[in-house]
Amino acid sequence: VQLQESGPGLVKPSQTLSLTCTVSGGSITTNGNAWRWIRQPPGKGLECIGTINYSGRNTYSSSLKNRTSITWDTSKNQFTLHLTSVIPEDTAVYFCTNYLDWGQGTQVTVSS
Repeated sequence: VQLQESGPGLVKPSQTLSLTCTVSGGSITTNGNAWRWIRQPPGKGLECIGTINYSGRNTYSSSLKNRTSITWDTSKNQFTLHLTSVIPEDTAVYFCTNYLDWGQGTQVTVSS
């Protein structure tokens, strides 16, 4: 399975960040699959943001759940992270993963 993140590299504070993960080589709706967004701020460790599973059920990090939603487009085999009211501390490399396979990551900078 291959995963590829896409989205803006620069977002202004207070805006909504939307990142899309395109999956190839497997269906996001296959029973048992789960898809996650993870980020790594500069100089820090990996942080889980949230998950959408094969039935569309979401789970979110407690620290980000008030600002996070993950949606999907099964016709395109994609899932999308929406992070609202971004702040500079949301600056990070964002990854999508199915726990086994990872995208290459995309740098997102929050700055005015």
